[in-house]
Amino acid sequence: MGLIATVTGWRLLRFLLRAIALIVSVVLVYLMVTGVQVWLTSRRYQPHHAGAIVVMGAAQYNGVPSPDLKARLDQAGLLWHQGYATTVMVTGSKEKGDLFTEAQASARYLVADGIPVHDILEAGGSDSWENLSLAAPVLLARGDGTVLIVTDPFHEARSLATASSVGLTPSPTPTRTSPITGASSIPFFAKETVGVALGRIIGFDHLSAVHSSLGSIDPMRWPTPNLSTTH
Repeated sequence: MGLIATVTGWRLLRFLLRAIALIVSVVLVYLMVTGVQVWLTSRRYQPHHAGAIVVMGAAQYNGVPSPDLKARLDQAGLLWHQGYATTVMVTGSKEKGDLFTEAQASARYLVADGIPVHDILEAGGSDSWENLSLAAPVLLARGDGTVLIVTDPFHEARSLATASSVGLTPSPTPTRTSPITGASSIPFFAKETVGVALGRIIGFDHLSAVHSSLGSIDPMRWPTPNLSTTH
């Protein structure tokens, strides 16, 4: 009986190890495929006439957009001046102690760029899902559900997926002047790969809730590498 129990135990252990190895392999393949999709999406640029241009929020410093946010706003301004949309929706709330929200800093910048204040809408949120979930009802009520999403290339895939999940019809128009390029963008691509992979499984609203419960900060509000981190 002891020998039979030992053999049975080894067989069970081998089965468990094979099951674990299979699960790990599936997860790794899923992450690799998602990573490729995130990278391919970062290279897409498909401007067309739309109801609105949506700018994903990023850090601002006392009303002045960070270099990362500035790059996004410059792209949105370009699209507006080229006539792709007559409305720009800027997003983002503020951190404790800030005088301005990211949306307010963005609006001020766009007005200085020549865009009339009545063409600018604001939605405040603490992460990507909140930004888009707050912006969507306003845009849909106006009949502006077809949108151009402006953000960093590595953030485009998650932004598009999140926008679709809240009822918008998005197209990618990532900034082409992001200060986060080359090797410095690798950690961001990695984080976005995990974010997209998890969001597809649990939902981007639940991903936002997980971020909030863990007290984590949306990657798009992390200081830009090699730039001022004063907030």
